[in-house]
Order: sequence, then C-alpha cells, then structure tokens
Amino acid sequence: MLCMLNRIVLIGRLTKDPELRYTPSGAAVVSFRLAVERNFKNSDGEREADFIDVIAWRQLAENVANYMKKGRMVAVDGRLQTRSYENKEGQKVKVAEVVAENVRFLDRGKEQGDDIHINDSDLPF
Repeated sequence: MLCMLNRIVLIGRLTKDPELRYTPSGAAVVSFRLAVERNFKNSDGEREADFIDVIAWRQLAENVANYMKKGRMVAVDGRLQTRSYENKEGQKVKVAEVVAENVRFLDRGKEQGDDIHINDSDLPF
C-alpha cells in the first residue's frame, strides 16, 4: 500500500502581528504570514522571499496570538491545505495555506523594553 504524506516545515519571520478570530462555534483561529527567504540570490545578487499564509486552530491559535509579534523568527510545522471560495464579485478564488500543528520561537524578542529569554519548553504550546 502506498503511503501519502503532506508535511511542511518553514522557518521565517512574521510580516505583521497575528490576527486572532473565533468561529461562530467558538473555536479560535489565528492567521499570519511568514516571509521565508530563498536559499539563492536573484540575477541582481539579492535574496528574494516567499510570503506564505499560515493558520492555526484552538489553543495553538491563542498561544500564537498572545506570544508572537511582527518580526519574530519562528518555525512552523504543519500541512498544506487548499480551499476555494467565491468573492464579493462572484469570482472563484483558490487559496493555499499552511495549517500549523506546531509553532516555535527561534529568536528572542523585546516586550515592554525588556529582553525576553524564552525557551520553547517554557511556553504552553
């Protein structure tokens, strides 16, 4: 039997603060975008980045919203999901996004002017 696999690991920086919402049933969902630098330079000698949309659900969503801010370097482990919807103009829009199963800090941030030294084992996720 053939086994299928859908696994993505990304390391990048948040392009803005995560946006937390709740579904009508009360489930937390957070969305954020990661800037992931490419491993090679373009013809001008500059590195380009891919901007990848990520979502997380429930407790992980709340933890991401509470602890992660714009500019933070994070690692995301998850799966690729595609979906489609109809926009206000009646056009079908396809979306590809990473559904995070695990998110970790990879740098130290500043909160209220103080350095924070957090190991991922100190966080509730």
